[in-house]
Amino acid sequence: MRILQINASYKPAFVYGGPTMSVSMLCEQLVKVGVLVTVFTTTANGKHELPVVPGQLIGVDGVPVRYFKRITKDHSHFSPSLLLALWKDVKKFELVHIHAWWNLVSVLSCLIALLRKVPVLLSPRGTLSPYSFGNRNIGAKRAIHQLVGRYLLSNSHIHTTTERESEAIRLLIHPQDITMLPNFVQLRGQKTIAINPPFGGLKLIFFSRIEEKKGLDILLNALTLVSVPYHLTIAGSGNTDYMESLKKIAAKNHVKNKISWIGFQNENKFELLQQHDLFVLPSYDENFGNAVIESLSVGTPVLISDQVGLADYVTKNKLGWTCQTNEVSIGNAITDIAKNQHAELIRIRKDAPGIIIEDFNEESLVKKYIHMYDKIINA
Repeated sequence: MRILQINASYKPAFVYGGPTMSVSMLCEQLVKVGVLVTVFTTTANGKHELPVVPGQLIGVDGVPVRYFKRITKDHSHFSPSLLLALWKDVKKFELVHIHAWWNLVSVLSCLIALLRKVPVLLSPRGTLSPYSFGNRNIGAKRAIHQLVGRYLLSNSHIHTTTERESEAIRLLIHPQDITMLPNFVQLRGQKTIAINPPFGGLKLIFFSRIEEKKGLDILLNALTLVSVPYHLTIAGSGNTDYMESLKKIAAKNHVKNKISWIGFQNENKFELLQQHDLFVLPSYDENFGNAVIESLSVGTPVLISDQVGLADYVTKNKLGWTCQTNEVSIGNAITDIAKNQHAELIRIRKDAPGIIIEDFNEESLVKKYIHMYDKIINA
């Protein structure tokens, strides 16, 4: 089985958050079981470029990767050299697996693969949700969708990570088929520590890229309604101007002394998550939420909005709480958890790691991805 994976960014470009990690983990697990995987990506690393030689095939944690120079430095990631190489080499592969949409790498790669009659599997990774479709560059997105996007997507196979994402896709297009499989998520194991009673101060953590859709502005406003002692750690990075606007909200609400902004974290993320009582992600839109699973894997309970793709999973398995995307709902939930849910915090701390290890086992998950590939190739 020869699979070409295409994503506009690849590790170590972790500035793009969970999708970069999930795509690289998928590729690594496929290689481990003998699938012939090649990755086409760009040198994108935020506003900067990765220190790699463009065009050369190099091994990245066992995965053959070709990084191509991009011309644009924004999220369009236009890379003529990648597209030229794809046109030349795409027939060598049985399937092209493209990750994300609304960038020129994804859209034009899909067009080339279909023109060359190679089947395409697209993992939108949240980019085809109503929120994404109607947020930023709305006119350009509508034009792309009407001119070429609808045709390309209708002739592609779609992979989603949650039922919520599948429902959003069905409202937008009618693809060849839709297969739902969760992301690969980095897990540390079942090691846990005893929970610190929250009555001396509930230790909250927001662990994510800092951008508008993550709902951090709602959380900062909700803190004014929290009637118990707390401290919030914000772990992540984002646009400087946007982060400054958030800090102004914290100052205006007189809560800045209860907040620690610690920036992007990676190597120590599991220890950091485990040191907190509650992970909070009040996103306006989230197709999956890798950090939710990472937090639960070390026993830290979660409070997430009902717009996060994993909300149903968290509710079904009793691994935390959900809220609405407004200040009152979030503020009341935090207060109630601190005052009335101490036993639940302890139970989740104990039970969550085992549940996550079982449900996100890499060996069983990679078999499901291979079965999905086989079904498309043999269709």
